[in-house]
Amino acid sequence: MTGYGCAEGQLNDVTYTVEIRAVNSRYFKTRIKLPDSISFLEEDIEKLLRKELPRGMINYVLELRGFSANALFDIDQRALQEVMGRLSRFAASMDIKFTIDVANLLLLPGMYKPILADKKLAEQVREKVLSVSCEAIEKVRKMRSAEGAALAAELNSHCEAIKRGLEKITARSAVVPKDYAEILKKRINVLLADGGLKLDETTLAREVAILADRADISEEIARLDSHLEQFAQSCRANDQAGRRLDFIGQEMLREANTIASKASGTEIANWVVDIKCWIDRIKEQVQNIE
Repeated sequence: MTGYGCAEGQLNDVTYTVEIRAVNSRYFKTRIKLPDSISFLEEDIEKLLRKELPRGMINYVLELRGFSANALFDIDQRALQEVMGRLSRFAASMDIKFTIDVANLLLLPGMYKPILADKKLAEQVREKVLSVSCEAIEKVRKMRSAEGAALAAELNSHCEAIKRGLEKITARSAVVPKDYAEILKKRINVLLADGGLKLDETTLAREVAILADRADISEEIARLDSHLEQFAQSCRANDQAGRRLDFIGQEMLREANTIASKASGTEIANWVVDIKCWIDRIKEQVQNIE
């Protein structure tokens, strides 16, 4: 599910701002963007994200503002001198006169290098960054919870629609054999009328019984109804609900297809199509659930 969270905190006159954006994905993926001076915390941050947000594409950005004299970075003098030397040699070879703007050179990548902090300062920075990150994660989770509540209500409405369709199919399937017997009896009587023959009621009853057995969908209806109950229970659970709901949705579709292949009558066929449409919507929505 989607979510957004932003938080900030201060340490030694430095402001640490964390921004987290989460979008739906079947798996856990991270994109972590850190200043060079904080790069040693990347592993800790990823572990925290994996623990608290175990699914989705997580974009994590940490920005620092208000560097103090004790900030964990410094100008890379060797890199700066190398760039200035190359520019001077190029200008001399082309006989070009120019003034080097050091401030612009400092904007180039690699002009800064992290300073190895002592363990005490590094631990302080670690605690502050992880603390701010936890605040941002909590905001992401609250946003996800609000989205999850709306999604649960929508899934519940889809399940209710399927139940109503099953009730119609159940009622209709009970009278299908009787209707088939009437239709079959009329057709046979028409065919036998010219020859003066009489319909054998025993034979007719046997044919109707065979059809009733072939078109019996009571087991499929019971299983689909059971899947709906399992689906509702899984929605209330928290343990890998997304994957379980996805599996239940597949089984629901399987039962609906079996009902469509066994049942007879245009009314039942139309209701099964509606049910399959609702199941497809469910299968799409559960992809957004953790």
